[in-house]
Formats: sequence, C-alpha cells, structure tokens
Amino acid sequence: MEQSLRAFVPKVTFEQIPIKNLVSNQDYQRNLSESHILRAAENFDLFQINPVKVSRRNGINYVFNGQHTIEIVALVSGSRDTPVWCMIYDDLDYEHEADIFANQMKFVKPLLPYEVFMANVEAGNEKEIAIRELVLSYRLDIGNTRQPGIICAVSALESIYDKYGLPILDRTLLLCVGTWEGDMNSFSGNILKAIAKLISVYGDNLKDVIFKEKVGSVSIKTIIRNAKERRPGSLGYAEAMLIEYNRKCKYPLHWKKLYDGTDMSDDGSDEEEQIVETECHNQVMMSI
Repeated sequence: MEQSLRAFVPKVTFEQIPIKNLVSNQDYQRNLSESHILRAAENFDLFQINPVKVSRRNGINYVFNGQHTIEIVALVSGSRDTPVWCMIYDDLDYEHEADIFANQMKFVKPLLPYEVFMANVEAGNEKEIAIRELVLSYRLDIGNTRQPGIICAVSALESIYDKYGLPILDRTLLLCVGTWEGDMNSFSGNILKAIAKLISVYGDNLKDVIFKEKVGSVSIKTIIRNAKERRPGSLGYAEAMLIEYNRKCKYPLHWKKLYDGTDMSDDGSDEEEQIVETECHNQVMMSI
C-alpha cells in the first residue's frame, strides 16, 4: 500500500480474546443496561455481532466500544471464557480512549424507520411483508417522502401490528381511507394510532358507517387542531375523533372506557413522524 494511503488505515490488530480477559469499568463508560442485554440475548443473532474495540494499555485489555456486546455474548453462551473478536489499539492513552468513546456516534447517520422496514422486506421477514401487502391492497404504499398515496408513519404501522394484530391494522386503514378519502394528512402516526385505539377499545360497538359519516364530516386539519388543544400524542387524537363520533349520536360510546389501561405519557409517534405532524399542524394554523 502506498505510504500516503496508510494515514487512513487504523493501526490495529485483530484477536479473539476471552470475555473474562476484557475490562470495561472505565469511568467514561455508560452504565450497563440490563434490559437491553436481556432483550438482545433473547433475539441473539451471530451475524449482528461487531468486533469489540479494545485499548491495550500496560498489558490490560480495556474495552472502549462494545461493553454491551461482551455481556450479551457471555449471557447467551453461559460462559465468560467465550472469546470475541477484538480490534486492538496499542497506542492509545486513557484520555484518547474517552475522547473516541464520547465522539464515536457524532457523524454516524442512524437508519430511518423506513430504511429498516424495507430492509426487512428484502430479507423476507414475515411481519414487514404482511404489513406492506396490506397497505398495497388499499392502493397505497409505504415511503419516506410525504405525498398522496404514501404512508410515511412506518413506526405507527409496526406498532399497531405488534400491539393489536393485523386485523385491527386492516380495519384502521379501512376507516382511515374511507373517512378522509386518502387525504395524505390522515396517514400520520397519531391519526393511525388513534383509530386503532378506538377500534381496540370499542370493538364492534364502534360502527364504521357512523365513524365515516360523523368523523368524516370534519376535515383532517380540524381533527389535528382539536387534538393538539386537548393533549399530546395519539390519545388527544382519539379524544378529538370520539367527540365528533358521539355528537348527536343515539348510542354514544362511553368516554371512561377510552382511558382504561391507557398510558397517558405515550406521545404516539417517533421523531420522524413528529416532524410530519408538526408540518401539518403549521399548515392548519396558517390557514385559520
């Protein structure tokens, strides 16, 4: 290799080192998350293991990236004699280790929910394929650009599927499309989760025809505005829809049931979907 290119290649060696010979108790390390370790161990995949970054100082192997990895492998294998692949640096001091640890994620671009979802589709994973086929059956698609006929609220779709199952996700899309006729603002995470919540809580007592007629008589922008005025997240949207559903209704749905077992702290959407919600809300306020 040309000498000018070596400046871009880290001076490291790779070794398999038993976990018992690795140290990860430096002050700059974060506390171990037992819940993360248990969850990862339950879903252990050998092909998801990355090399552990190790600084070898005074003959001791200090882990500065991968402390959770070694604990997960130790738990799954049942032994701290289990070796892991290590990427070893021999020329770091303690301060340099801490600096690398603090800044290692600074310029890493995290995967978006849509990117993870589509990778799972390509991998042939059952859940993601079932969700996409259901969405396609409504002549919609899943995407990462907000436009007519595209659902960007990927996390909401997966959350509804995981929490309630495919039949409720199916009815959620049926009501959403039938009520607002494909208005792209209706495909936000909070709207979808709110509909799914109402379906789950009220079941067959929630009449699709009445929902489409009563809730559909109000624009999606009005629903969004009213929801924002009531409370944060999908529960505020469920309340706004329930108000319209019960208006002059012969058999109104009971409010108290909506809150049974409800986590009031749930914000109802992830960061990507919150951006879409905010943009839509801003458009609503500008039009008032």
